[in-house]
Amino acid sequence: MAFIGRDDQLRRLGTLLERVRTSQDRKPGKALLIRGRRRVGKSRLVEEFVERCGVPHVFYAAAGRPLAEELRSFCDEVAASDLPDAEMFRDVRPDSWDAALRLLAQALPESGSVVVLDELPYLAARDDGFEGTLQRAFDRHLSTHRLLLVGIGSDLAMMEALNDYGRPFHQRATEMVVPPLSPAEVGAMLELGAADAFDAYLITGGLPLICEEWSSGLSMWEYLDRALNDPTSALLVSAERALAAEFPTEAQARAVLGAIGSGERTFTTIGRQAGGLPHGSLHRSMNVLTHKRVVEADQPLSTRPGGKDKRYRVADPYLRFWLSFVGPRITEIERGRGDRALARVRTSWTSWRGRAIEPVLREALDRLAPPIAVAASGAPGVVGGYWTRTNDPEIDIVVADRAPIAQEIVAVGSIKWLETAPFDGSDFAELVIHRTQLPGASPETPLVVLSRSGCVVGGVTHLGPEDLIAAYS
Repeated sequence: MAFIGRDDQLRRLGTLLERVRTSQDRKPGKALLIRGRRRVGKSRLVEEFVERCGVPHVFYAAAGRPLAEELRSFCDEVAASDLPDAEMFRDVRPDSWDAALRLLAQALPESGSVVVLDELPYLAARDDGFEGTLQRAFDRHLSTHRLLLVGIGSDLAMMEALNDYGRPFHQRATEMVVPPLSPAEVGAMLELGAADAFDAYLITGGLPLICEEWSSGLSMWEYLDRALNDPTSALLVSAERALAAEFPTEAQARAVLGAIGSGERTFTTIGRQAGGLPHGSLHRSMNVLTHKRVVEADQPLSTRPGGKDKRYRVADPYLRFWLSFVGPRITEIERGRGDRALARVRTSWTSWRGRAIEPVLREALDRLAPPIAVAASGAPGVVGGYWTRTNDPEIDIVVADRAPIAQEIVAVGSIKWLETAPFDGSDFAELVIHRTQLPGASPETPLVVLSRSGCVVGGVTHLGPEDLIAAYS
């Protein structure tokens, strides 16, 4: 169950290892850098792979400790591994990563092996020279063996940078991104219909650990009733642990994140909600959050520049849910009043979901964009939204030939994600007015509607939950 949607990644890992084991090169060893958000299942995926692959392996997880402690822990892991010469690491205490990695090369078998360095950013952050050390050890010693070296990290920006031009490890590693489970995969895992699968995705963010505790067939409200009354549930603890790891000393950035999670979207209102931060401090915190990919900065999409009208949102749907409904109520939940937290979710769910579902459905439409509308240039189109500083208008869907400044508007649309109310005549009239207010659109620009409960008017392309969930198949 935990590996629904992971077949592609397991297959790719297997292919890389097979190349290592059958290579005729003088240096058959290969390196792979795996990145993805915290608690998305990267480590569990690689653990499953090394258990299946049947070759000797070492799995070492760094913890941000002082160098001597990390080296001692690494040596202990190698000594306890099934490498044929692991015994040479018993009671050995190298004083540098260079010495440890050279010794590791001596313990590798010629038939093929896997060495995993989990939480690689911790090692790089603790030792400014670690990247260069790893590069030299890989080039001179490790790559001469039939080794698949796997580095794993949750700091997305740092993991991307490790392979960048000008960095020591440039072009030495293949890269892999482990995404959360998609809405379709969440639905399959939990045995939910399309509309309910989108709801479950907004709550779990597609994180396997949370999905695993959601028993198949449970409704959203049944699951939340259980989880919010269990202080140890993954729904409650996953976000706090991820934030503690991501922002151990950056209380100000967490305050800003809390403001965005509470629903604030503009720079000014976020600063006000975060305690009236000065612009300079707010800029620094926003840079930290966007650099770490925790927060996304969206721009309005039209034929006019709109960079000054950015809107900010929490990138991970689960973290957005947690910041809105769970984090502020942790104390209440811990003293046995999860019922109050659940009541607040019930009260706010419809309006909260209406906003939270928008980026998820835009992504789904983006996957379907070529069948919906194609630009005159033949470009498949990009999907975004449009708004002004006063939010008059605020348009849910804009399909254009490119972003952030389009040359051609391909389609304009609306999202209506209510339980029982379909997209009707009054919604259609509003959408037509919005089309006249969008720079670059014309009366002939096609209209598209994403509705949870159907559409009762003509003149639009309508997509429901089943159509949108299919985008992930």
